[in-house]
Amino acid sequence: MGRTSDAKEKLLAVAFDLIHENSYGTVSVEQICRRAKVNKGSFYYFFKTKTDLVVAAYEEHWRLKLPDYERIFAKQNPPLRRLTLWCDYIIDVQRERRAEYGHACGCPYTSLGGELATRDPKVRRTAQDLMERHVCYLAGAIADAQRAGQAQTGDARVKAELVHSLVIGLSLRAKIYDDLKGLRQTEPAVFALIGATKGSA
Repeated sequence: MGRTSDAKEKLLAVAFDLIHENSYGTVSVEQICRRAKVNKGSFYYFFKTKTDLVVAAYEEHWRLKLPDYERIFAKQNPPLRRLTLWCDYIIDVQRERRAEYGHACGCPYTSLGGELATRDPKVRRTAQDLMERHVCYLAGAIADAQRAGQAQTGDARVKAELVHSLVIGLSLRAKIYDDLKGLRQTEPAVFALIGATKGSA
């Protein structure tokens, strides 16, 4: 058994990695415990079900990457610069994960949500909430760009949802083709969608 002080953290980290690398349905509690070097008794001490662990693991993943989002979307960054930094961040993360797992993995939140949305309300709500957090950051940057005259006017929230959907689609395509080259179009596509130009960033 892992020490009580670190067993939970190991389970959270391993669950995220295994499920993002594979899928929820193909990963068992036994695999998670074995990879984490934690016995099943410890698992059930912290979590009632695999779903409870996965929800907690994805929340923990968001908590760990939140400082990156706060840095990228900081108000001192000009609005379009925030979007450029975000696009670069998406590509860098996908490259890191491909190097770690040996294949393109796509978006972890939408992969999980897409797999279980019709079968597990708790996972569906978690995926929705995590997506909403991304959209809120994007909407703020787009609204600021519109106020600065650097992007076409319109509902910033709707545009943010479209931008997020676009990037999810590019990430999913990269996963299906196991090829990240298409992600190079992330920034041009985002800027085109909100009616901005690279030169105004």
